[in-house]
Amino acid sequence: MLLLSEGMATVSVRGVYFILTLFLGSFFGSVFMLGPVLPVMLLSPAWYRWLTDRIVATWFTLPVALLELVFGVKVIITGDGFVPGERSVIIMNHRTRLDWMFLWCCLLRHSYLRLEKICLKAALKAVPGFGWAMQVASFIFIHRKWEEDQTHLTNMLEYFCDIRQPLQLLIFPEGTDLTANTRARSDEYAEKNGLPKYEYVLHPRTTGFTFIVEELRKGDNLDALHDITVAYPHSAPQTERHLLAGTFPRQIHFHVRRYPVCSLPEETAALQAWCQERWAEKEERLRAFYSSQRFDEADAVVPPCKSELRVTLIKVASLCYWNAFIAFSFLGLWLWMPLRIYFLVVLSFFLVQQKVMGGVELIELACHQRLKRMNDGPGKKKD
Repeated sequence: MLLLSEGMATVSVRGVYFILTLFLGSFFGSVFMLGPVLPVMLLSPAWYRWLTDRIVATWFTLPVALLELVFGVKVIITGDGFVPGERSVIIMNHRTRLDWMFLWCCLLRHSYLRLEKICLKAALKAVPGFGWAMQVASFIFIHRKWEEDQTHLTNMLEYFCDIRQPLQLLIFPEGTDLTANTRARSDEYAEKNGLPKYEYVLHPRTTGFTFIVEELRKGDNLDALHDITVAYPHSAPQTERHLLAGTFPRQIHFHVRRYPVCSLPEETAALQAWCQERWAEKEERLRAFYSSQRFDEADAVVPPCKSELRVTLIKVASLCYWNAFIAFSFLGLWLWMPLRIYFLVVLSFFLVQQKVMGGVELIELACHQRLKRMNDGPGKKKD
Protein backbone atom coordinates (compact mmCIF):
# COMPACT_ATOMS: atom_id res chain seq x y z
CA MET A 1 0.00 0.00 0.00
CA LEU A 2 1.41 3.37 -1.03
CA LEU A 3 1.41 5.87 1.81
CA LEU A 4 2.03 9.60 1.51
CA SER A 5 2.99 11.36 4.74
CA GLU A 6 3.09 15.03 5.59
CA GLY A 7 3.74 15.75 9.24
CA MET A 8 1.14 13.83 11.23
CA ALA A 9 -1.17 13.29 8.25
CA THR A 10 -1.05 9.91 6.55
CA VAL A 11 -2.98 9.25 3.39
CA SER A 12 -3.33 5.96 1.54
CA VAL A 13 -4.21 5.51 -2.11
CA ARG A 14 -7.03 3.11 -1.32
CA GLY A 15 -8.35 5.44 1.39
CA VAL A 16 -8.42 8.34 -1.08
CA TYR A 17 -10.14 6.11 -3.66
CA PHE A 18 -12.82 5.10 -1.14
CA ILE A 19 -13.57 8.62 0.11
CA LEU A 20 -13.34 10.22 -3.35
CA THR A 21 -15.65 7.64 -4.95
CA LEU A 22 -18.26 8.08 -2.20
CA PHE A 23 -18.01 11.86 -2.38
CA LEU A 24 -18.27 12.10 -6.16
CA GLY A 25 -21.14 9.60 -6.19
CA SER A 26 -23.09 11.62 -3.60
CA PHE A 27 -22.17 14.96 -5.19
CA PHE A 28 -23.13 14.12 -8.76
CA GLY A 29 -25.98 11.90 -7.56
CA SER A 30 -27.48 14.82 -5.63
CA VAL A 31 -27.33 17.03 -8.73
CA PHE A 32 -28.15 14.67 -11.60
CA MET A 33 -30.27 11.94 -9.96
CA LEU A 34 -32.02 13.73 -7.10
CA GLY A 35 -32.17 17.21 -8.62
CA PRO A 36 -34.76 16.35 -11.32
CA VAL A 37 -37.26 14.96 -8.77
CA LEU A 38 -37.07 17.89 -6.33
CA PRO A 39 -40.14 19.64 -7.85
CA VAL A 40 -42.26 16.56 -7.06
CA MET A 41 -42.27 17.55 -3.37
CA LEU A 42 -44.35 20.62 -4.26
CA LEU A 43 -47.10 18.41 -5.67
CA SER A 44 -46.92 15.34 -3.42
CA PRO A 45 -44.36 14.97 -0.63
CA ALA A 46 -45.43 11.33 -0.21
CA TRP A 47 -44.62 10.46 -3.84
CA TYR A 48 -41.41 12.51 -3.61
CA ARG A 49 -40.40 10.48 -0.55
CA TRP A 50 -41.22 7.21 -2.36
CA LEU A 51 -39.00 8.19 -5.31
CA THR A 52 -36.08 9.69 -3.44
CA ASP A 53 -35.87 6.83 -0.92
CA ARG A 54 -35.24 4.43 -3.81
CA ILE A 55 -32.73 6.70 -5.52
CA VAL A 56 -30.75 7.31 -2.34
CA ALA A 57 -30.77 3.57 -1.57
CA THR A 58 -28.78 2.93 -4.76
CA TRP A 59 -25.97 5.05 -3.29
CA PHE A 60 -26.15 3.14 0.02
CA THR A 61 -25.05 0.03 -1.89
CA LEU A 62 -21.82 1.74 -3.03
CA PRO A 63 -19.89 1.73 0.28
CA VAL A 64 -21.03 -1.88 0.84
CA ALA A 65 -19.65 -2.86 -2.57
CA LEU A 66 -16.37 -1.03 -1.99
CA LEU A 67 -15.88 -2.44 1.50
CA GLU A 68 -16.64 -6.04 0.63
CA LEU A 69 -15.61 -6.46 -3.00
CA VAL A 70 -12.66 -4.06 -3.21
CA PHE A 71 -11.25 -4.11 0.32
CA GLY A 72 -12.27 -7.60 1.40
CA VAL A 73 -14.17 -6.72 4.57
CA LYS A 74 -15.96 -9.77 5.99
CA VAL A 75 -19.40 -9.29 7.55
CA ILE A 76 -20.75 -11.76 10.15
CA ILE A 77 -24.36 -11.45 11.34
CA THR A 78 -25.88 -13.47 14.20
CA GLY A 79 -28.94 -13.37 16.41
CA ASP A 80 -32.53 -12.66 15.45
CA GLY A 81 -33.76 -11.76 12.00
CA PHE A 82 -35.50 -8.80 10.41
CA VAL A 83 -38.97 -9.10 9.00
CA PRO A 84 -38.54 -7.58 5.52
CA GLY A 85 -40.39 -4.30 5.16
CA GLU A 86 -41.35 -3.91 8.80
CA ARG A 87 -41.28 -0.51 10.48
CA SER A 88 -38.74 -0.34 13.29
CA VAL A 89 -36.41 1.68 15.44
CA ILE A 90 -32.82 0.43 15.33
CA ILE A 91 -30.63 1.10 18.36
CA MET A 92 -26.92 0.34 18.20
CA ASN A 93 -23.78 0.93 20.23
CA HIS A 94 -21.56 3.63 18.71
CA ARG A 95 -18.08 2.13 18.56
CA THR A 96 -16.81 4.42 15.77
CA ARG A 97 -18.10 7.47 13.95
CA LEU A 98 -18.70 5.25 10.90
CA ASP A 99 -20.94 2.54 12.39
CA TRP A 100 -23.97 3.94 10.53
CA MET A 101 -22.31 3.30 7.18
CA PHE A 102 -21.06 -0.18 8.10
CA LEU A 103 -24.61 -1.11 9.14
CA TRP A 104 -25.63 -0.94 5.48
CA CYS A 105 -23.70 -4.21 4.98
CA CYS A 106 -26.20 -5.83 7.35
CA LEU A 107 -29.32 -4.10 6.06
CA LEU A 108 -28.53 -4.90 2.42
CA ARG A 109 -28.88 -8.60 3.25
CA HIS A 110 -31.64 -8.60 5.84
CA SER A 111 -33.81 -5.60 5.12
CA TYR A 112 -34.33 -2.91 2.47
CA LEU A 113 -31.92 0.02 2.38
CA ARG A 114 -34.64 2.36 1.10
CA LEU A 115 -36.36 2.13 4.50
CA GLU A 116 -33.47 3.47 6.54
CA LYS A 117 -33.38 6.90 8.11
CA ILE A 118 -30.70 8.07 10.53
CA CYS A 119 -30.88 10.45 13.45
CA LEU A 120 -27.58 12.37 13.36
CA LYS A 121 -25.97 15.69 14.24
CA ALA A 122 -27.08 18.75 12.28
CA ALA A 123 -23.56 19.86 11.29
CA LEU A 124 -23.38 17.00 8.77
CA LYS A 125 -26.10 18.47 6.55
CA ALA A 126 -23.70 21.25 5.49
CA VAL A 127 -21.22 18.80 3.90
CA PRO A 128 -21.46 19.13 0.09
CA GLY A 129 -22.66 15.97 -1.62
CA PHE A 130 -23.05 13.78 1.46
CA GLY A 131 -25.07 16.38 3.37
CA TRP A 132 -27.27 17.22 0.39
CA ALA A 133 -28.15 13.56 -0.16
CA MET A 134 -28.92 13.18 3.57
CA GLN A 135 -31.24 16.19 3.40
CA VAL A 136 -33.09 14.80 0.38
CA ALA A 137 -33.25 11.40 2.13
CA SER A 138 -35.05 13.19 4.98
CA PHE A 139 -32.64 12.13 7.70
CA ILE A 140 -33.42 13.64 11.11
CA PHE A 141 -30.80 16.22 12.07
CA ILE A 142 -30.47 17.17 15.72
CA HIS A 143 -28.55 19.89 17.58
CA ARG A 144 -28.26 17.99 20.88
CA LYS A 145 -30.35 20.65 22.59
CA TRP A 146 -33.54 18.97 23.68
CA GLU A 147 -35.64 22.14 23.62
CA GLU A 148 -34.88 22.57 19.88
CA ASP A 149 -34.70 18.91 18.96
CA GLN A 150 -38.04 17.90 20.52
CA THR A 151 -40.07 20.15 18.22
CA HIS A 152 -38.17 19.03 15.12
CA LEU A 153 -38.45 15.36 16.09
CA THR A 154 -42.19 15.76 16.64
CA ASN A 155 -42.68 17.34 13.22
CA MET A 156 -40.56 14.78 11.36
CA LEU A 157 -42.07 11.75 13.09
CA GLU A 158 -45.61 13.06 12.54
CA TYR A 159 -44.77 13.50 8.86
CA PHE A 160 -43.53 9.91 8.52
CA CYS A 161 -46.66 8.68 10.27
CA ASP A 162 -48.92 10.83 8.07
CA ILE A 163 -47.55 9.56 4.74
CA ARG A 164 -47.53 5.95 5.99
CA GLN A 165 -44.15 5.35 4.38
CA PRO A 166 -42.39 2.48 6.21
CA LEU A 167 -39.12 3.46 7.85
CA GLN A 168 -36.38 1.95 9.94
CA LEU A 169 -34.93 4.75 12.04
CA LEU A 170 -31.38 4.27 13.31
CA ILE A 171 -30.49 6.08 16.53
CA PHE A 172 -27.43 5.93 18.79
CA PRO A 173 -28.66 6.36 22.37
CA GLU A 174 -25.06 6.88 23.54
CA GLY A 175 -25.06 10.16 21.61
CA THR A 176 -21.44 9.89 20.49
CA ASP A 177 -18.81 7.31 19.58
CA LEU A 178 -16.63 5.45 22.07
CA THR A 179 -13.28 7.16 22.73
CA ALA A 180 -11.07 7.69 25.77
CA ASN A 181 -12.64 11.11 26.36
CA THR A 182 -16.25 10.01 25.96
CA ARG A 183 -15.63 6.98 28.20
CA ALA A 184 -14.26 9.31 30.88
CA ARG A 185 -17.40 11.44 30.70
CA SER A 186 -19.55 8.31 30.85
CA ASP A 187 -17.63 7.19 33.95
CA GLU A 188 -18.25 10.56 35.60
CA TYR A 189 -21.96 10.20 34.88
CA ALA A 190 -21.90 6.67 36.32
CA GLU A 191 -20.19 7.81 39.53
CA LYS A 192 -22.63 10.69 39.97
CA ASN A 193 -25.66 8.43 39.50
CA GLY A 194 -24.44 5.31 41.27
CA LEU A 195 -24.17 3.25 38.08
CA PRO A 196 -21.53 0.74 37.02
CA LYS A 197 -18.68 1.92 34.82
CA TYR A 198 -18.60 0.46 31.31
CA GLU A 199 -15.57 -0.45 29.23
CA TYR A 200 -17.11 -1.35 25.87
CA VAL A 201 -20.12 0.98 25.72
CA LEU A 202 -21.20 4.37 27.05
CA HIS A 203 -24.20 4.92 29.27
CA PRO A 204 -27.18 5.63 26.98
CA ARG A 205 -29.19 8.85 26.95
CA THR A 206 -32.77 7.67 27.12
CA THR A 207 -34.80 10.87 26.63
CA GLY A 208 -34.63 10.93 22.84
CA PHE A 209 -34.98 7.15 22.59
CA THR A 210 -38.18 6.98 24.61
CA PHE A 211 -39.64 10.02 22.83
CA ILE A 212 -39.07 8.49 19.37
CA VAL A 213 -40.50 5.10 20.34
CA GLU A 214 -43.56 6.68 21.96
CA GLU A 215 -44.24 9.03 19.03
CA LEU A 216 -43.98 6.26 16.42
CA ARG A 217 -46.09 3.92 18.54
CA LYS A 218 -48.69 6.64 19.01
CA GLY A 219 -48.76 7.18 15.23
CA ASP A 220 -49.19 3.43 14.63
CA ASN A 221 -45.93 3.41 12.65
CA LEU A 222 -43.83 0.93 14.62
CA ASP A 223 -43.75 -2.87 14.36
CA ALA A 224 -40.57 -3.75 16.22
CA LEU A 225 -37.35 -2.54 17.79
CA HIS A 226 -34.00 -3.94 16.63
CA ASP A 227 -31.19 -3.85 19.16
CA ILE A 228 -27.91 -4.30 17.26
CA THR A 229 -24.50 -4.79 18.83
CA VAL A 230 -21.57 -4.08 16.52
CA ALA A 231 -18.04 -5.30 17.17
CA TYR A 232 -14.71 -5.13 15.34
CA PRO A 233 -12.32 -7.93 16.34
CA HIS A 234 -9.36 -6.32 14.60
CA SER A 235 -8.68 -2.73 13.55
CA ALA A 236 -11.51 -0.30 12.92
CA PRO A 237 -11.48 3.29 11.60
CA GLN A 238 -12.54 5.59 14.42
CA THR A 239 -13.08 8.60 12.17
CA GLU A 240 -13.14 9.59 8.50
CA ARG A 241 -9.45 10.51 8.82
CA HIS A 242 -8.63 6.89 9.61
CA LEU A 243 -10.52 5.81 6.49
CA LEU A 244 -8.44 8.27 4.48
CA ALA A 245 -5.34 6.62 5.91
CA GLY A 246 -6.58 3.27 4.60
CA THR A 247 -7.68 1.76 7.92
CA PHE A 248 -10.53 -0.59 7.06
CA PRO A 249 -12.00 -3.26 9.36
CA ARG A 250 -11.06 -6.81 8.43
CA GLN A 251 -14.28 -8.10 9.98
CA ILE A 252 -17.51 -6.50 11.18
CA HIS A 253 -19.75 -8.51 13.51
CA PHE A 254 -23.40 -7.62 14.03
CA HIS A 255 -25.54 -9.28 16.67
CA VAL A 256 -29.27 -8.58 16.19
CA ARG A 257 -32.02 -8.80 18.79
CA ARG A 258 -35.58 -8.17 17.62
CA TYR A 259 -38.29 -7.02 20.04
CA PRO A 260 -41.91 -6.80 18.78
CA VAL A 261 -43.47 -3.48 19.73
CA CYS A 262 -46.04 -5.28 21.89
CA SER A 263 -43.20 -6.52 24.13
CA LEU A 264 -41.89 -3.02 24.93
CA PRO A 265 -42.94 -1.29 28.18
CA GLU A 266 -45.73 1.26 27.91
CA GLU A 267 -44.60 3.68 30.62
CA THR A 268 -41.80 6.16 29.90
CA ALA A 269 -39.79 5.33 33.03
CA ALA A 270 -40.06 1.60 32.33
CA LEU A 271 -38.97 2.15 28.71
CA GLN A 272 -35.95 4.14 29.90
CA ALA A 273 -35.03 1.33 32.29
CA TRP A 274 -35.50 -1.17 29.46
CA CYS A 275 -32.97 0.72 27.31
CA GLN A 276 -30.47 0.85 30.17
CA GLU A 277 -30.86 -2.91 30.66
CA ARG A 278 -30.07 -3.49 26.98
CA TRP A 279 -26.85 -1.50 27.38
CA ALA A 280 -25.83 -3.51 30.42
CA GLU A 281 -26.35 -6.62 28.27
CA LYS A 282 -24.26 -5.09 25.49
CA GLU A 283 -21.38 -4.50 27.89
CA GLU A 284 -21.36 -8.17 28.90
CA ARG A 285 -21.90 -9.37 25.32
CA LEU A 286 -18.98 -7.29 24.06
CA ARG A 287 -16.75 -8.33 26.97
CA ALA A 288 -17.33 -11.96 26.00
CA PHE A 289 -16.86 -11.15 22.31
CA TYR A 290 -13.46 -9.54 22.69
CA SER A 291 -12.20 -12.47 24.74
CA SER A 292 -13.34 -15.08 22.19
CA GLN A 293 -13.49 -13.02 18.93
CA ARG A 294 -17.08 -14.15 18.40
CA PHE A 295 -20.50 -13.64 19.89
CA ASP A 296 -21.73 -16.51 22.06
CA GLU A 297 -24.64 -16.99 19.67
CA ALA A 298 -22.31 -17.28 16.66
CA ASP A 299 -24.05 -20.46 15.53
CA ALA A 300 -27.37 -18.62 15.18
CA VAL A 301 -28.06 -17.83 11.54
CA VAL A 302 -30.10 -14.74 10.69
CA PRO A 303 -32.43 -15.60 7.81
CA PRO A 304 -31.71 -13.05 5.06
CA CYS A 305 -34.33 -11.72 2.70
CA LYS A 306 -31.82 -11.90 -0.17
CA SER A 307 -29.60 -14.76 -1.28
CA GLU A 308 -25.82 -14.28 -1.28
CA LEU A 309 -25.88 -14.50 -5.08
CA ARG A 310 -28.38 -11.64 -5.24
CA VAL A 311 -26.32 -9.59 -2.78
CA THR A 312 -23.17 -10.19 -4.84
CA LEU A 313 -24.94 -9.16 -8.05
CA ILE A 314 -26.20 -5.97 -6.36
CA LYS A 315 -22.66 -5.11 -5.22
CA VAL A 316 -21.15 -5.76 -8.67
CA ALA A 317 -23.90 -3.73 -10.37
CA SER A 318 -23.37 -0.92 -7.86
CA LEU A 319 -19.63 -0.72 -8.55
CA CYS A 320 -20.17 -0.74 -12.31
CA TYR A 321 -22.99 1.79 -12.23
CA TRP A 322 -21.43 4.35 -9.92
CA ASN A 323 -18.01 4.31 -11.54
CA ALA A 324 -19.64 4.76 -14.96
CA PHE A 325 -22.01 7.42 -13.61
CA ILE A 326 -19.13 9.46 -12.17
CA ALA A 327 -17.15 9.18 -15.42
CA PHE A 328 -20.14 10.20 -17.58
CA SER A 329 -20.91 13.10 -15.24
CA PHE A 330 -17.45 14.55 -15.82
CA LEU A 331 -17.68 13.85 -19.56
CA GLY A 332 -21.12 15.45 -19.86
CA LEU A 333 -20.02 18.58 -18.01
CA TRP A 334 -17.02 18.89 -20.28
CA LEU A 335 -18.86 18.38 -23.56
CA TRP A 336 -22.39 19.78 -23.10
CA MET A 337 -23.14 23.40 -22.21
CA PRO A 338 -26.85 22.81 -21.23
CA LEU A 339 -25.70 20.24 -18.69
CA ARG A 340 -23.26 22.75 -17.20
CA ILE A 341 -26.06 25.31 -16.89
CA TYR A 342 -28.33 22.74 -15.20
CA PHE A 343 -25.45 21.76 -12.91
CA LEU A 344 -24.93 25.36 -11.80
CA VAL A 345 -28.67 25.91 -11.22
CA VAL A 346 -29.04 22.84 -8.99
CA LEU A 347 -25.74 23.55 -7.23
CA SER A 348 -26.96 27.08 -6.47
CA PHE A 349 -30.26 25.69 -5.17
CA PHE A 350 -28.55 23.39 -2.67
CA LEU A 351 -26.27 26.19 -1.43
CA VAL A 352 -28.93 28.90 -1.21
CA GLN A 353 -31.79 26.83 0.22
CA GLN A 354 -29.68 25.76 3.19
CA LYS A 355 -28.98 29.36 4.15
CA VAL A 356 -32.58 30.47 3.54
CA MET A 357 -34.67 27.42 4.55
CA GLY A 358 -32.21 25.37 6.62
CA GLY A 359 -32.33 22.18 4.55
CA VAL A 360 -34.24 20.33 1.83
CA GLU A 361 -35.94 18.13 4.44
CA LEU A 362 -37.44 21.26 6.02
CA ILE A 363 -38.82 22.37 2.64
CA GLU A 364 -40.34 18.90 2.23
CA LEU A 365 -41.87 19.13 5.69
CA ALA A 366 -43.28 22.59 4.96
CA CYS A 367 -44.83 21.32 1.70
CA HIS A 368 -46.49 18.47 3.56
CA GLN A 369 -47.85 20.75 6.27
CA ARG A 370 -49.21 23.19 3.66
CA LEU A 371 -50.97 20.42 1.72
CA LYS A 372 -52.29 18.95 4.95
CA ARG A 373 -53.83 22.29 5.94
CA MET A 374 -55.38 22.62 2.48
CA ASN A 375 -56.87 19.11 2.68
CA ASP A 376 -58.17 19.69 6.20
CA GLY A 377 -60.03 22.76 4.97
CA PRO A 378 -60.49 26.15 6.68
CA GLY A 379 -63.38 24.91 8.78
CA LYS A 380 -61.45 22.13 10.53
CA LYS A 381 -59.43 22.78 13.63
CA LYS A 382 -56.41 20.82 14.70
CA ASP A 383 -56.85 18.88 17.91
